[in-house]
Amino acid sequence: MPASKDSSLPAALQKRNFRSTASSEFRERCVVAFLAACGLTTVLITVCIVAMLVSQSWNFFQSEHVSLTDFFTGSEWTALQSQNLANAKFGIWPLLSGTLRVTFIAMIIALPLGLITAIYLSEFAGTRVRKTLKPTLEIIAGIPTVVLGYFAILVISPSLQWMTGGAFDTFNATSAGIAVGILCLPMVCSLSEDAMRAVPTALREGAYGLGCTPFETAVKVVVPAALSGIISAFLLAFSRAIGETMVVALAAGTRATATLDPREQSQTMTGFIVEMIKSENEYGTVQYFSLYAVAVTLFVITFGMTLLGQLIRRRYQESYQ
Repeated sequence: MPASKDSSLPAALQKRNFRSTASSEFRERCVVAFLAACGLTTVLITVCIVAMLVSQSWNFFQSEHVSLTDFFTGSEWTALQSQNLANAKFGIWPLLSGTLRVTFIAMIIALPLGLITAIYLSEFAGTRVRKTLKPTLEIIAGIPTVVLGYFAILVISPSLQWMTGGAFDTFNATSAGIAVGILCLPMVCSLSEDAMRAVPTALREGAYGLGCTPFETAVKVVVPAALSGIISAFLLAFSRAIGETMVVALAAGTRATATLDPREQSQTMTGFIVEMIKSENEYGTVQYFSLYAVAVTLFVITFGMTLLGQLIRRRYQESYQ
């Protein structure tokens, strides 16, 4: 009977192999422990942020000047304008209305333009065109938001006033929404293109074999097959627009208005947080704690959008062999 491999090795070499195996297992355990610690750290950071928001906003809702019903149903927000706390109004709807107005205008620009550009880059553009357009989109994505904010003030808003004969306020929801739409455009385009390029070539070839044109193949085969990724890109852009701060703080205005008119000032939730931090309200006042109440509301909205994105992705996700 032939001797085993281990028994044929010298005793010193067998001992060295044992030490090497033990050392590898120890390093493996260290790496796994480090990765687990990193994962737990991210969870701990999220829990700390949520705990901070809830604890600080609780001080706001405990105030005798604040009603939970008025906060969710009130149509006036005068936390910064009212000198007398008894006359201050804390209804979240004007801030929420301004946020949704800016976001809706941004999505009108970013979603169709981003999807059309993604379809072109994925299905029709040549290599040379793709090499030109992709870096251009990356440049747009790399523009600081403060630059886009001043672009909205100095270029977009005067252009709107000139075209409408002064119908727009200097600071308005439309100019801020256009700037935020430009900000979200590269995100929608890049993620949608990645989703469409991940569709197997066999689906395209099958459509061509059935007599479909390239346009019909792109619209009726590729886009439906990549629908889960495209919807995820849309929801991510929507959340990005809701949470945008610098552009709306500069271009949307500082007056909270509960209206559908995009020509008026539209202070958003993030814009209010910036204005409150810049104000002279002292720590511990109701006005100060109101920024945490607004922040909690913003967090709940974006968290809900994330959950919705996960559900839609699972519902429409396609798997290919």
